[in-house]
Amino acid sequence: MSETLAAARPVRAEQRARWACTTYFVLTGLTLATWTARIPAVKGDLRLDDAQITIALFALAAGTVLAMQFVGRLADRFGSARVMVPAGVLLGLTTAVLGLAWNAPTLLAGLLLLGVWHGTVDVTMNAHAVEVQRHYGRPIMGSFHGMFSVGGLLGAGLGALAAHFQLTAATNFLVVGIAVTVLAAVTGRALLPAEEHPPQEKPSTSRGVPAAILFLGALGFFCSVGEGSVADWSPLYLHDTLHTSAAVAPIGYAVFSVTMAVFRFLGDRMSTLFGPVVLVRCCGLVAGIGLGTALLLHHPVAAIIGFGLFGVGLSCIVPQVFSAAGNRDPQRRARDLAQVSTLSYGGLMAGPVFIGLVAQGFGLAVGLAIPAVLALLVALSAPAVRPRRAG
Repeated sequence: MSETLAAARPVRAEQRARWACTTYFVLTGLTLATWTARIPAVKGDLRLDDAQITIALFALAAGTVLAMQFVGRLADRFGSARVMVPAGVLLGLTTAVLGLAWNAPTLLAGLLLLGVWHGTVDVTMNAHAVEVQRHYGRPIMGSFHGMFSVGGLLGAGLGALAAHFQLTAATNFLVVGIAVTVLAAVTGRALLPAEEHPPQEKPSTSRGVPAAILFLGALGFFCSVGEGSVADWSPLYLHDTLHTSAAVAPIGYAVFSVTMAVFRFLGDRMSTLFGPVVLVRCCGLVAGIGLGTALLLHHPVAAIIGFGLFGVGLSCIVPQVFSAAGNRDPQRRARDLAQVSTLSYGGLMAGPVFIGLVAQGFGLAVGLAIPAVLALLVALSAPAVRPRRAG
């Protein structure tokens, strides 16, 4: 009897750790979406112009990338949970006071800090998710990333409701920030103990980034180029190129977002059934062929279906890329994930800009064909996510 109870305890601990880590994925998606949803209100309240908003957005991105440069070593040394919990609390507190900004410089400072804590939580929660997945002994990474999407939808919905009821952005930020702070502090106690993430016993002799990690980062970059480009350019493609109404134009991105979220939850089962290599190869083909065919058909219905198929395809790739990076070398898990996260985040920032430049010279359909081609390259590169053999 005692042996049965002893065997049950770690299972319950792993379940609690999974839900705690899931909460952090929801909270990061919630926080970012809350800020995004209230950008128009902040712009109006502070009387900012487009250039000032652009600089503020750059500050958020810069803070995220900056944090990713050093958080990996901290997490590898002290354990992902020990870094993630205080960063999560600070993410909530920064969100809560973000609405107190009274001009462009104070908003810029607040967003820079928000980016730092977001980047820190992003790397550590992925490192912790890989560790929880290792304890489970089966793929569960897709469900974590799916809950990030749920958090984003929740934040956008709450922001829309707040705007509808004419609540100020400051009130919206305060309520969400307090909730994030409390949940991060409370659920952090259920994460796997720091002992599960021991410091390195033998310092790595490699001073650069391993080639395998750079390659995985490139795959993440390709997917993020597609995700960012669809977010920024699909409404304009439907409205300006295919001449749909303003009401129809956002539907492409909405369908993309929903299919991505839904299929992320299905990705874990598909990874178990078919393996990560087959899953990534099939997803890359669905994304590339689906979007590419839709662009060739040049019809609004085809475009919306194509964006939906692109979401289906991209949904499972990044979780498999992160799993492969996190499992490559447990001694430098967080550092490897930080590098992959940095490259992936670079795709979100650089992709839409590059697509816009191509669209100016050759048309938006040609610009959006680039993410389709990149998805096909991911399909060809699927063996990169094959799990390493023990020993």
